[in-house]
Amino acid sequence: MTNRRRAGSLAALTLAALVTVSCGRSDQGGTSPGGESAAGGKTATELLPADLKKKGVLRVATAVGYPPMEMYKPGTTELTGVDPDLAQAVADELGLKLELTNAAFDGLIPGLTSGRFDLVMSSMTDSPQRRQAVDFVDYFRTGGVIMTQKGNPEGIKTLEDLCGKAVVLAKGSSNLDIGQQQNAKCADKMKISQSEDAPSGLLQLDSKRAVATIVDYPVAAMFVKEKGTYEALPTQYGAAPWGIAVAKNQNGLRDAVQKSLQKLIDDGGYKKILDSYGVGGSAVPKATVNDGQ
Repeated sequence: MTNRRRAGSLAALTLAALVTVSCGRSDQGGTSPGGESAAGGKTATELLPADLKKKGVLRVATAVGYPPMEMYKPGTTELTGVDPDLAQAVADELGLKLELTNAAFDGLIPGLTSGRFDLVMSSMTDSPQRRQAVDFVDYFRTGGVIMTQKGNPEGIKTLEDLCGKAVVLAKGSSNLDIGQQQNAKCADKMKISQSEDAPSGLLQLDSKRAVATIVDYPVAAMFVKEKGTYEALPTQYGAAPWGIAVAKNQNGLRDAVQKSLQKLIDDGGYKKILDSYGVGGSAVPKATVNDGQ
C-alpha cells in the first residue's frame, strides 16, 4: 500500500501502446483550454460512440489493493470502493451495463490503448507523462497528510513541526519525497526511517518508534475510521488530480464521461459516494479534462 498510484511513470507503457495512440483518430470532439470539454450542448448519451451504444456495455478496469479506492468486499471477490462505485454511477448515467475487471496496475494503460478496456478507474494520477498515451477526466484531487497517534500528543500542525522528530515514511513513495524535501529545510533534522508501506509505518507509531508519518489522504482516512487510534491532520501536501483514463482515439467517450461525472457532481451523487468512504475532502467541484500539471 505504497504510493505507487501517484507516481507518473510510464515505465509499463509498451511501444505497441504508444503506436496505437499515435495512429488513433481524434475526430470526436476535443479539449478546450483550461480543462473544459469541447462537447457543446450534446447530452452524455448523444456523445457516446455508436459501437458502444450498440454493445450496451462499459468495460472498466481497476487494480485492487488500494483501499478505500478499490478493494474486495471482505471474504469475497466482489469489487468495491470509491472507484467501483463511481464507475457504476457513470455507467448508469450513460445507460450502459458495467463490466468491471481487476487487472495489474502496470497493465492498465496498455490494456486501454489496445482496446481491451473502455476506461481505467484506479486512483491514477493525471500526469504529463501519462497524457502522452491517454486522456483523463479528472475526478479526485489528493495528496499526503500527516498522521499521528490519536490526540496528536506532540502537537504537530505542519511539516515544519516534524523537524527534530522521529518520522517514518514509505519507501519509494511521493510522501517520502515530501518528508525529505522538508528535512532539507530543517535546522534540527528529522530522524527518518523507511517502512515497506503505510500499515507497517503505522506500526512504528503504535510502538512509539516514530511520532508521525505521511500517508495518502484516502488511506489515512480509512485507517483513522477503522482503527480509531490515529489522527490525520487536514492539510494535504503534494496534492495532484486523479483521472479516469480514456484512450486518445475515444474523444466521444471521454466527453460523455465528463458530462456524466459533472451531472453526478451537480446532483450530489458523486459527493455521496466519496463521503460514504470518508474521502469527501478530495472531492472536485468540476469534472475537467486533462487538467493535471
